[in-house]
This record gives sequence, structure tokens and C-alpha cells, in this order.
Amino acid sequence: MTTPRLVEVTVDNVEDACDLKVAKHQRDYVAPVACSLAEAYVRYDVAWPRLIYAGKKLVGFVMAAFDPDNPTDYYRTYLWRLNIAAKHQKKGYGRFAVEAVLAEARRRDAESVTVSWMPGKHSPGPFYLRLGFQPTGEMDDDEIVARIRL
Repeated sequence: MTTPRLVEVTVDNVEDACDLKVAKHQRDYVAPVACSLAEAYVRYDVAWPRLIYAGKKLVGFVMAAFDPDNPTDYYRTYLWRLNIAAKHQKKGYGRFAVEAVLAEARRRDAESVTVSWMPGKHSPGPFYLRLGFQPTGEMDDDEIVARIRL
């Protein structure tokens, strides 16, 4: 694995970001990057979108929300999106992205980070559980909410 790094979304890389595609069987479980960037645009005060590069190659996208005053506890520090390009999965880039979000949350003095997922055959739930997230017992619509303490 080439050492990954996070890069802010800019005018120079936004088009490539919007072209990033997860595996076909995962498309029902995560929104396209373009939708995430639109949400980041309208929630610019809390959204933290980043691209994941390995060398010069775009391999993924991660977005967190840092909203300490949100009335819903699990939205205060939230791993909002994670998209790893289909041909770059199983190389550690997803783990890197989650660890980067956790590091940013620690930097902001958060006590925990939450994530949610839809259950199903190709759900990302097992990935998050392997990283240490634990279900809270809450549901966000039809998604399981999980938390990791920092």
C-alpha cells in the first residue's frame, strides 16, 4: 500500500472526486461523492470532506461532521461518508480514513465518534465493528447507529 494522505477538495480535484465509484454492490449503501459534496456545500459549517490519495492516485473520499451543539447526540461528531474506489478496496485506505477522522475528532476534543449503516448483505457494518465501533441501540431511520469512544 502506498502511504495514503488526506487532501482538501479543490477546484482542481472536484471533478475527479465526483467520478469516484465504489463497487457496484455497495452503491445502495453509500451516496455518491457528488451528493456528499452537495451536502457539504450546504452544511459547510459542520462538514469536513477530504479526498484520500495514495501517491498521485485518488483512492477514496471521507466526510465527517463536527457539530458539537447538535441536539441529536450522535450527530455531534459523526463519520458521515466513506467511499473507497472499487479497485482500491481491501488495501487499508478505509481504515486510514476512519483513523484520520478519529484523529481530527481528538484534535477537536470530542469524546466519541458515531457512524451509521444500513444492514444488509453488503453493508459496511462488519468493517466498522472490526474497527471498534459498537452499536448504541439507536436507529437513524433504517440505519444502525454505532459509536467509538476516544
